[in-house]
Amino acid sequence: MVCARTALGPGALWAAAAWGVLVLTAAAEAQRGRKKVVHVLEGESGSVVVQTAPGQVVSHRGGTIVLPCRYHYEAAAHGHDGVRLKWTKVVDPLAFADVFVALGPQHRAFGSYRGRAELQGDGPGDASLVLRNVTLQDYGRYECEVTNELEDDTGMVKLDLEGVVFPYHPRGGRYKLTFAEAQRACAEQDGILASAEQLHAAWRDGLDWCNAGWLRDGSVQYPVSQPREPCGGLGRAGSAGAGGGASGGVRNYGYRHNAEERYDAFCFTSNLPGRVFFLKPLRPLPFSGAARACAARGAAVAKVGQLFAAWKLQLLDRCTAGWLADGSARYPIVNPRARCGGSRPGVRSLGFPDAGRRLFGVYCYRAPGAPDPAPGGWGWGWAGGGGWAGGARDPAAWTPLRV
Repeated sequence: MVCARTALGPGALWAAAAWGVLVLTAAAEAQRGRKKVVHVLEGESGSVVVQTAPGQVVSHRGGTIVLPCRYHYEAAAHGHDGVRLKWTKVVDPLAFADVFVALGPQHRAFGSYRGRAELQGDGPGDASLVLRNVTLQDYGRYECEVTNELEDDTGMVKLDLEGVVFPYHPRGGRYKLTFAEAQRACAEQDGILASAEQLHAAWRDGLDWCNAGWLRDGSVQYPVSQPREPCGGLGRAGSAGAGGGASGGVRNYGYRHNAEERYDAFCFTSNLPGRVFFLKPLRPLPFSGAARACAARGAAVAKVGQLFAAWKLQLLDRCTAGWLADGSARYPIVNPRARCGGSRPGVRSLGFPDAGRRLFGVYCYRAPGAPDPAPGGWGWGWAGGGGWAGGARDPAAWTPLRV
């Protein structure tokens, strides 16, 4: 449930439904044997003081993480069983979505957090929340609130995800997406709209893209690592965006009318539970045959976000263009080399070729645990033999043939 935060007195707050507390500790830090330092964020004179981790905690899609939160409570008059814990996620500056609530032995998770969120329960005063099977949608800021009969206190934790930002526009061309359409486009390509922080981090990592795109906060920005006149100028004084100057920066158009104005999208995705691989059939195939080719190997045609994740996080490197699920043709380059699209690593795009005329291999995605029905290899052709015959045979009649 998403609700706007309203001003309620202590009595009204106590009479409301039980609230949950969500806290994350960085999985990456735990793997290194280090613990997040807990700092006091609120130190008022009330008897309840909440502590959360400074900065942010980091996980990845599919991971398990603890959002760290502890509280100190003068329990001389009241036991810890009378303390209510509430976790919410900040979805807008004044809007919060319920995540988890605990009041004594009664615990409840909400929405997509059901079955994934539970209190760590590491002794009195621990309000930390364990979050399992982290999703892309879990990215963001969380508030941990602790309330007794008379006092309450809160702390904020930011959950970040390891992943990659990628620019996107559909077959229809550039600057065709409203804000809602950009959200759907990213979701269809296994991503979410990137945040301004994620785009800025991608720019620092070398992302250079001279087309403006929507971000999750409703702003429109684009990163320029190599300043040039068509992309916001050469870094003269007054250039807009973070990191402006001779070294480029993130150009910012500000917040735009999200139902009328149209731009591209900057999407974000995290690591893959499965594997992306390139499938080269015996003969080139049109886009209409891509799905059947992947299905013969127990897979589906890879989405754009899946190819970017495989390139960035699984170091997939292939100097051969292949079909993707949106009808585009791309290929990932980790080690730049001659005749592979330039001197910088990245995912090269050949745009959206004519689905019936331009023939490529295909990038497939196999989910974890899915068997490969053709470990010895499969090709494509017509049962009974025969050749390409100048395209006279119908590719729709192709069948998988062992090779």
